[in-house]
Amino acid sequence: MAKAEKTGKTARKGRDFTFADQVIAPGEIRTIDLPISRLSTHQEVALPVRVLNGRRAGPVLFVSAGIHGDEIIGAEIIRRLLKLVSVDDLAGTLICIPVVNFFGFISHQRYLPDRRDLNRCFPGSSRGSLAAQLAHVFTEEIIRRSDYGIDLHSAGLHRTNLPQTRVTLDRPGALELARSFGAPVIVASRIRDGSMRQAAAECDVDVIVYESGEALRFDELAIRLGVKGILRTMAYLGMGRRRNRKRPSSLYSRKTQWIRAPEGGLFRATKAAGDLVAAGDVIGYLSDPFGDIDDAVTSSVSGIIIGRSNLPVVNMGDALMHIAQVERLEEGDDTPLERFAEEAFSDPLFDEDEVI
Repeated sequence: MAKAEKTGKTARKGRDFTFADQVIAPGEIRTIDLPISRLSTHQEVALPVRVLNGRRAGPVLFVSAGIHGDEIIGAEIIRRLLKLVSVDDLAGTLICIPVVNFFGFISHQRYLPDRRDLNRCFPGSSRGSLAAQLAHVFTEEIIRRSDYGIDLHSAGLHRTNLPQTRVTLDRPGALELARSFGAPVIVASRIRDGSMRQAAAECDVDVIVYESGEALRFDELAIRLGVKGILRTMAYLGMGRRRNRKRPSSLYSRKTQWIRAPEGGLFRATKAAGDLVAAGDVIGYLSDPFGDIDDAVTSSVSGIIIGRSNLPVVNMGDALMHIAQVERLEEGDDTPLERFAEEAFSDPLFDEDEVI
């Protein structure tokens, strides 16, 4: 299949966009099922993709969710996003994939039926496992047709993440995307082998990851920050209107560390995601079921809690709190995290000047 020509960023009038052998005209919205594989029942399975081709020319941006099937928060973010984007005012092409791992999504499971982590199978292979086939189609049909990408995730089962974006240090363009997104924290994280970000980097496509909330749950603040972040990034890329409202500034972290349980037992947390801690601060208490032992667990580093376990029953070595050592990314007074919540809930989220 011939690779579609990427849209120009300076032309005024939109262009036809070729996707999966279908030509999508400027101002057109189309939902396309990308063939993936065939099940043991002889049933064909496909990946549903919605393509919005703007009337004005601009970059190609994909927004994906559900690479891990139990991370459902991204599907809701994309659902709300699609209600806000008008192809009449859109500059460029928006490709939305609300559920990548549809097998895991249906069964409420993180992995695919072959027990593989899809985010370790990129760029995939047309002759490989089911996970490899899905990764291959995503790489060839979506990543290679895009200029930029936003991949939506949540924490794993029994954990929660503070809304944050993750970027690669050796791709400065991705850092600028993360700054425009405006999550409370930007975390520099290495690219893992077989991840979507690795495949995108090899295709010279800047991708940021938005992490927020927990598996199999909705979190209204995380959803609102996700939708608003995508809209801000689209405005930064010239795909929509830019808002004049000043947003709270992000914190930036080059290093994170998990605080682990020194013993097994019952953990009672005294800190939540988003709390600032100093080295030596108590983050919770660990006791045995009888209450004979009740020891304080302290943080070994200073920073902000960007993730935590929600499961009180722990074994020795289990991860309890994920702490990011942070610095200011912009000049100015310290920005309390409460301001992100105030901005997300007090400002009408989808008023007319928010619509692209």
